[in-house]
Amino acid sequence: MKLIFAIVHDDDAIELVNTLTDEGFGVTKLATTGGFLKAGNTTLLIGVEKEKLDDVMNIIQDVCKTRKGVISPPSPVLGATGVYIPTPVEVTIGGATVFVVDVDRFEKI
Repeated sequence: MKLIFAIVHDDDAIELVNTLTDEGFGVTKLATTGGFLKAGNTTLLIGVEKEKLDDVMNIIQDVCKTRKGVISPPSPVLGATGVYIPTPVEVTIGGATVFVVDVDRFEKI
């Protein structure tokens, strides 16, 4: 058995959870925050038999597409240098970061 940690953009989470559950996969959804953009994302925990791993990975790839977005960096604390005006920056958002780990033991109690 495998445990998949899939960290996805909040905009993709609902569709991904719905698609996975429609296909018969169990999913646990956690609200999390990314460290780089300080933006909300969703971490999904998905337990799956080794033979079904590729099926889940394909669903994640189909649903979680990357796209361009514009963010405004946070203003630093004002100091002796004057006023800082943040410039919006284009970044790539979406997609998924996926970790797959072996499960030594699984029990549903």
